[in-house]
Amino acid sequence: MRKITDVKDLRGKYVLLRSSLNLPLNKDGSIRNKFRLIKALPTMRYLHEAGAKTIIISHIGRDPKASSKAVFSTLEKYLPVQWGGSIATEGFRQRRALMSNGDLLMAENLRQHQGEKSNDIKFINLLASMADIYVNDAFAVAHRDHASILGVPLKMDSYTGITFYDEVTELKKAMTPQKPSLFILGGSKFDTKIPLVKKYLDLYDKVFVGGALANDIFKLKGYEVGKSLVSDNLLLDEEIINNDKLLLPIDVVAVGHEGKRVCVPEAVLPTEKILDCGPATIEMLATYIEAAKTILWNGPVGAYEMGYVQGTEIIARHIAASEAFSVIGGGDTLAAVEKLNIYDLFGFVSIAGGAMLAFLENGNLPAVKILE
Repeated sequence: MRKITDVKDLRGKYVLLRSSLNLPLNKDGSIRNKFRLIKALPTMRYLHEAGAKTIIISHIGRDPKASSKAVFSTLEKYLPVQWGGSIATEGFRQRRALMSNGDLLMAENLRQHQGEKSNDIKFINLLASMADIYVNDAFAVAHRDHASILGVPLKMDSYTGITFYDEVTELKKAMTPQKPSLFILGGSKFDTKIPLVKKYLDLYDKVFVGGALANDIFKLKGYEVGKSLVSDNLLLDEEIINNDKLLLPIDVVAVGHEGKRVCVPEAVLPTEKILDCGPATIEMLATYIEAAKTILWNGPVGAYEMGYVQGTEIIARHIAASEAFSVIGGGDTLAAVEKLNIYDLFGFVSIAGGAMLAFLENGNLPAVKILE
């Protein structure tokens, strides 16, 4: 892949920068977590200092009416960026025409335009008409077939941003682990992650499945899972369930009418929900973490969004304290690391969740192939 830092003279050139600024917001619209924005700054700063006229495009949330204005208000605390509004308006074109060398102009949420998600040729051409060079620094959406991800780079001289390049490089390292190796996979939606688990049971020495994913395996083993979150009509073959490399929680935090208790998975009651892994599981994982040379982690081991954060946060501390090369990612995983303020203690922290898992499963992504 060609990285934008390889371009020798950017002064005066218009650059269309696809950033990953889909930041999690609080109910009042304020920013909850700035991690992706912080990771976007090196490429923006490089283009600013190189004298490029940079047009920043991104999206926010899933609501097409959502605005990126809160992200802009946070970004302008770090760089001298200007607000351009909707990229499809005459007002935006006028602001673009007034840009000087080194200026940064941020556009409104791309998903306000239907052509973004549908990869519409008219919207692709509109975006491509804005600049001389395209830069993709949005690895978090590299698995999406949207106009700003797949359409535009086919029309323009295209490069990766600094963060995008690092994401691909570091995730490739995780796919060829030093042994002993440990993969910790949490969260939910096991049906989408079965191929990933199969692949990493071959690549890694141990694969720990936690969170709601573990509930699916407990159910298939014939355990009572009560009211726990499970997948619908999940089919898992014996190759996964009985694999010697597979690790599951050996105790869980179960919550029911009588309150919260720790028990073995086989002892969960019909009225209870499994919401976290227990202390014996954390102690077991700590042993594997301490011995590992490579650790890959995506997804919480408990119902993090419901406040069951203890297991995830203790595991984060253990990985941060280990000497292993560690690669972590996923929204709630990052939330735990943000809360503990231990970003710098991991080998690499990915800005991606779904894109990270898709890349690890397939070894590539369409957006990466285009830039290659």
